Amino acid sequence: VSLEAGLLQPFHMEQLNSAPAADTVVQQSLPIAQAAPLPDPKTCSAGEYLEYFIFPVLLPGMVELLHRAKKEKCFERKRTRFIACDFLTEWLYNKNPKRKDESFTEFFAIPFVKEWLKDHPRPPIPLSLRLSEEAASTVIQSFWRGYRVRCNSEIQELRQWQRQLREARNITKVVEEFWAKQEAK
Repeated sequence: VSLEAGLLQPFHMEQLNSAPAADTVVQQSLPIAQAAPLPDPKTCSAGEYLEYFIFPVLLPGMVELLHRAKKEKCFERKRTRFIACDFLTEWLYNKNPKRKDESFTEFFAIPFVKEWLKDHPRPPIPLSLRLSEEAASTVIQSFWRGYRVRCNSEIQELRQWQRQLREARNITKVVEEFWAKQEAK
């Protein structure tokens, strides 16, 4: 939504999808912000502050966020490892004009993020979200193959024979005797 002359005007998704870069979206959606001189941020109204200082920075970030979410297949799945707030924080931090000549900083290397995570550690990401589709399919297939092999009657017979052998030898007694001999030396 862009604020023009105090009225809320809809910000159409076609503008986001058709623009080649996020900066052009802002230029197309906020023509007043470039034609008029910037108001004083300390004395302007809330609407002017949003229009001139927040939206020109936030809208390109939101566009990039939507593109990355689409790339990460967030619109196709219920759960993904993509965290939109983390992406937007990283994007806004790196696009800050005060950091113009500095190199790219990853999310977990941003100083205020490090401080926050010291006091509020995150739980580990579940394995189901860390694995790629290929790796997950390999794990599932190997488990299934193992299950099918263990169901084989010859394998069942072998496993039962091994179980009986372990029970007959009384492995715990053998281990205790071994360690008793070792300590006696």
